[in-house]
Amino acid sequence: MIDSNGCRINVTVEGAETAPVLMLCNSLGTDMRMWDDQAAEFLTHFRLVRYDRRGHGKSDAPKGPYNMEMLGRDALAVLDGLGIKQKVNWCGLSMGGMVGQWLGANAPEQMDKMVLCNTHYYFPDKELWNGRLKMAREKRLAGMVDANMERWFTKEFRDNNPQPMAKMKAMFVETPLDGYIACGEAVRDMDHRELIDRIKVPTHVIAGRQDPATPLEANEHLRSRIPGATITVLEAAHISNVAQPQAFTKAVLDFLRPN
Repeated sequence: MIDSNGCRINVTVEGAETAPVLMLCNSLGTDMRMWDDQAAEFLTHFRLVRYDRRGHGKSDAPKGPYNMEMLGRDALAVLDGLGIKQKVNWCGLSMGGMVGQWLGANAPEQMDKMVLCNTHYYFPDKELWNGRLKMAREKRLAGMVDANMERWFTKEFRDNNPQPMAKMKAMFVETPLDGYIACGEAVRDMDHRELIDRIKVPTHVIAGRQDPATPLEANEHLRSRIPGATITVLEAAHISNVAQPQAFTKAVLDFLRPN
């Protein structure tokens, strides 16, 4: 547990201390276990830092409001608490990509390369998020898990992969309600439209062609606005690292370790 301004953040560190660092940041409604399919392969190349965002997993879940700066500073507090001084690589999916954008613009001296996956920079329709958060308050997460899985995965994947689906459903339902709502409000209120122009860190974008939550167009826009950024499009919906684990892992490693 690492303290970030009074909030205890649950962190796991694996791998050789001499290896370059790769920090992973999960989506809204998941915890560090969402990266299990990637961990073994990543560990052959990196010292792997995984953590539960505040409001998720085993981290504290103080009541909101949260914002992207707070969440970005949590990530920096983790690195500081671990005594990591060198630049790190970042891979964040959905909300993890939003936090990565903040870090790329505001802490570039600590970022080597970034992979921003299935993410967005601004949601103009606040009522969509207000409705989702209202549903969470009224039905709790167990009452909206099936609708959430329809955004996260294609019908084909849901029908043919019972074990990953059971794991992701459980992870979602176990998320503390206060943490989910406060993080959802941070996503709703995020506005990175100008911030992304300040990102100079080498960046690769991963998108899902069937992603209804953070559409391909939003990821293409990120790619076009961040100088030199490249993109991989996977045949997946929102949680592409679970839906296409091998292709996702390859896309990340091809960018972070091109040689």
